[in-house]
Amino acid sequence: MKVIIPLAGKGTRLRPHTHITPKPMLKVAGKPVMAYILEDLEKLGNVEQIVYITGHLKEKVEEYVRAEFDFPAVFIEQKVQDGTAGAVALAREHVDQPVLIIFVDTIFDADLSVIKSTDADGIIWVKEVEDYQRFGVVVTDQQGNMTKIVEKPTTPISKRANIGLYYIRNWKLLYEGIDWVLKQPKNKGEYYLTDAFQYMIDKGAKIRVIDVEGWYDAGKIDTLLETNRAMLEKGRARRPAKNDGCTIVDPVYVEEGVTLRRSTIGPNVTLGAGAVVEDSELRDTLVGERTKILRSVLHDSLIGDDVLLEGVRGEVTMGDHSEVRGAQTA
Repeated sequence: MKVIIPLAGKGTRLRPHTHITPKPMLKVAGKPVMAYILEDLEKLGNVEQIVYITGHLKEKVEEYVRAEFDFPAVFIEQKVQDGTAGAVALAREHVDQPVLIIFVDTIFDADLSVIKSTDADGIIWVKEVEDYQRFGVVVTDQQGNMTKIVEKPTTPISKRANIGLYYIRNWKLLYEGIDWVLKQPKNKGEYYLTDAFQYMIDKGAKIRVIDVEGWYDAGKIDTLLETNRAMLEKGRARRPAKNDGCTIVDPVYVEEGVTLRRSTIGPNVTLGAGAVVEDSELRDTLVGERTKILRSVLHDSLIGDDVLLEGVRGEVTMGDHSEVRGAQTA
């Protein structure tokens, strides 16, 4: 099996953090978002090659993947951001067998082993959501096969959201569909991979729809914080070895080498290696490496690496190498 991982996007909804860090490498519960997916692939086995479709900060993605994972890998730059079908089209010369396609701005709970036994032409994984108007939703027939995807519906034709995880056994028909899509006028300014799936269905393909147990968005600051909380609650928590008079409110994830003094940490706080927190209160907050937080009260905040925050209260978003000093707090 081959795997295609498109990750060329700039992550504009996560700025300023994605100015210097690729979106899939932002951390939740001490681990880059893309690492959760790659570790699932290690457990699955049977991966012959991963094709990464890169773009923004592509060198950092390649350096990280080569250093941390042993998969045979190919890196292809998507120079023109023309949509998901355009991204997957770039991997064509490397795909000669069934393919798993994973968009890595989410984390999912899914049993991927089903691909080893399916006789369907493909599988699309979905998650039922209440705010279905934000997503492409999947409609199925009575046998549980996809009939169509409707982008951002105004009526509840379906609440099963497309989460960006697909297995395509009939890879030749997939690329036939992509060729067709790329010859059509753009759909809302893009070439959508889901339009290629619709082509496959119209040609008689059976694409099975499977619900995932969990789906955790990491594409915006608020959802990244929610996903951090979910990962901590699901077993990724790590209490500090020493806390020097601090109160720890579980769950938290505290890396080695963190210094804590006279502070309240948690719940749902992640602290990167080398961070220092003194005389402060933190909850629902992600803090990067080597960052100092002094005499501050923070909630629902995302703080980068090598930041100094002193005397700050409230909800804060700060990129790497920033410095803010506010009113002194007691």
